[in-house]
Amino acid sequence: MAFVKAQKTKAYFKRYQVPFKRRREGKTDYRARVRLINQDKNKYNTPKYRFVVRFTNKDITAQIVSASIAGDMVLAAAYSHELPRYGLDVGLTNYAAAYCTGLLLARRVLKMLEMDEEYEGNTEATGEDYSVEPAESRRPFRALLDVGLIRTTTGNRVFGALKGALDGGLDIPHSEKRFAGFNKENKNLDPEVHRKYIYGGHVAAYMRTLNEDEPERYQSHFSEYIKRGIDADNLEALYKKAHAAIRADPTQKKSEKEPPKEHKRFNLKKLTYEERKNRLIERLNALNAAADEDDDDE
Repeated sequence: MAFVKAQKTKAYFKRYQVPFKRRREGKTDYRARVRLINQDKNKYNTPKYRFVVRFTNKDITAQIVSASIAGDMVLAAAYSHELPRYGLDVGLTNYAAAYCTGLLLARRVLKMLEMDEEYEGNTEATGEDYSVEPAESRRPFRALLDVGLIRTTTGNRVFGALKGALDGGLDIPHSEKRFAGFNKENKNLDPEVHRKYIYGGHVAAYMRTLNEDEPERYQSHFSEYIKRGIDADNLEALYKKAHAAIRADPTQKKSEKEPPKEHKRFNLKKLTYEERKNRLIERLNALNAAADEDDDDE
């Protein structure tokens, strides 16, 4: 009988260190995070900002975040669920909506820092790569793109948000290789293709194809568009209006919803000692009464 050596002994487990909670949950890539937040020692507690973009099934979150010992500090945030305020009610998670969310955050943070007039950014989205030029008085607001666990494939929506922030006037180190419309073979960005994605041209093309081939599926798939009278032809104009509205007023508005007057309670209210005592007496009396009735029946 061959002797099998135990690889994971008691000594191994005594020295085992459990990974950080967010690593165990698969939420944070700490290897990437360390490289993003490490600040030079001679910067003397100067915050190092990250342009954080995250996607859910129904929303896009964009934030300007800096790391501190106490935790991450959010300087400003923008969400795609704010876009209906700017005239965009549908398609709040696509590439064009990501661009609008990035643009909204850029204009909001620059307005907050009173840099919005100095750094207007690229006022018309042409699809070409754009980098902000430093002004005479102060340098542009700089942040690093934080994509989290998203796969950074060419044309990913996260780069739509990046393009929106760049056109909004933020200084974010980037390469045009990941924008929609970049051709691997000739290694050039096609501005027309990129512009099409920024203004929802890819959605419009799909709408036309689906309407011709499968009208019933088109009715169900684009029901919200149809309800609002939006078709493939007026989609670009809709996004242009949204961009102009965002630039006109990027400030965050407080929710107009009133807090509920009565809060729903999903667990039982905790009883006092006297209430518990009285309930017990009631139960005992009910049991005794039931026992007496049984005796009378017999």
